[in-house]
Amino acid sequence: MKKATISPAPDPATLSGRFLRGDVMSAACPSRVVLKHITSRWGVLVLMALEGETRRFSELRRLIGGVSERMLAQTLQWLEADGLVKRVAFEVVPPHVEYSLTPLGQQGATKVRELADWVEVSFPEILQHWNSKPAS
Repeated sequence: MKKATISPAPDPATLSGRFLRGDVMSAACPSRVVLKHITSRWGVLVLMALEGETRRFSELRRLIGGVSERMLAQTLQWLEADGLVKRVAFEVVPPHVEYSLTPLGQQGATKVRELADWVEVSFPEILQHWNSKPAS
């Protein structure tokens, strides 16, 4: 049996180390694309809807109020391409497709759920700020 080797963490002081780790504050950082997919309005809601569940497209659409069929399909494609969502198509008539989270997607769902929960709990305070703004 071959032993797994553990690579040392990239040195953040080097250019290659910053590239390997990612530098989300940099305009050229590729991790920004993933960040956009995960933290978009629909990305957050899809991850939360799939957390611990396997769902069909129509079930997701009903569950996530206000999402269009096109946006849901696009969001699922992005999250699948990022390795966060698993899509399983069954060869039956009519077509049957199921979506679930990968282990990586489950980790992401936990993080965005924490953010969404914070927004919900903080919303009364946020609403006070909205209501205290002078009319423009």
